[in-house]
Amino acid sequence: MVPRRNLLPKPKELSFEEAACLPTAWLTAYKMLFSRSGTRPGDTVLVQGAGGGVATAAIALARAAGLRVWATSRSEDKRKAALGLGAHEVFEAGARLPGKVDAVIDSVGEATLDHSIRSARPGGRVVLCGATSGGTANLVLARVYFTQVDVLGSTMGNRRELQGLIDLLVATGVRPAIDSTFPLSSARDGFAKMIDGSMFGKVVLTT
Repeated sequence: MVPRRNLLPKPKELSFEEAACLPTAWLTAYKMLFSRSGTRPGDTVLVQGAGGGVATAAIALARAAGLRVWATSRSEDKRKAALGLGAHEVFEAGARLPGKVDAVIDSVGEATLDHSIRSARPGGRVVLCGATSGGTANLVLARVYFTQVDVLGSTMGNRRELQGLIDLLVATGVRPAIDSTFPLSSARDGFAKMIDGSMFGKVVLTT
């Protein structure tokens, strides 16, 4: 049983599949952008690893909030898809960027963290929510303290932030990118798609 205080009504504007994407990946991206990154409209944000649930949410939400959005991916197809979500420019993973960014949204971790820190402007922020590529990282510490880059952890969000996310989606028309849906009986296939990294957006299980 879920306590009633934990529930929020699903708005009629969102399908059940879209609403199912919100409480974890989209709420995490919302908190990273609006509670942790310190960005304001007109700032530039870099989203690492376009394709996953948090990254695709961050691209769409950042564009809706008036940020300049850059995104990276190893996959050319996912870079093109990121442009369709709202990214202004896309780059190969680890590429030299045309300038420094105000904040970095990083859900990849080990493989991208050094690049994230190098990409942030002096006094900028790197917001880290996960470690899909590994849980340890080697850093050049001087890059952190000489440029005074803040490295911030972030995990999911609270009820107020979830309501803010819902309100933003209803007001802007932004919707979660859903890669595919599977019946619960085929959950193994959905998890396999996540593991092989071929998805772009969320995999949703339906009953």
